[in-house]
Amino acid sequence: MKLKTVKIEKTEDMNIIIGQSHFIKTIEDIYEAMIASAPNIKFGIGFCESSGPCLVRTEGNDDELKNLAGKNALNLSCGHAFIIMMKNAFPITVLNAVKNVSEVCGIYCATANNVEVIVAETGSGRGILGVIDGKKSKGIESEKDVKERKEFLRKIGYKR
Repeated sequence: MKLKTVKIEKTEDMNIIIGQSHFIKTIEDIYEAMIASAPNIKFGIGFCESSGPCLVRTEGNDDELKNLAGKNALNLSCGHAFIIMMKNAFPITVLNAVKNVSEVCGIYCATANNVEVIVAETGSGRGILGVIDGKKSKGIESEKDVKERKEFLRKIGYKR
């Protein structure tokens, strides 16, 4: 078995979701879930087909994000993995809809952070073992940090 890390290519203004599913129609069903959850969202999806021609399937409503999702999915080349690249929405806006797509088995991450994916390769193929999503913790938050966190959530409209 070979282990490697694959850095996800993205810009600072993008959020991503990486997950695992089990069927070719995943790409169309995730597209529908995204559009229904956030009409103003811009996104692209890349899905690694796991049998047959083993192609990276792509969908989306933004060509830049669709192409980047396809490129990242191809770099991963892990069977049944998908990546969603998005702008104009946070993952929290669409995450439950994506998780409720019947083919979706699980989510590895949903983030704006830089991400590295830990990939294992054997004679049978490639798979995702996990992700590195963010930096090492520096300590436990203080009362000042709690206040700043709560203010930030209210500022961006996720709490009242």
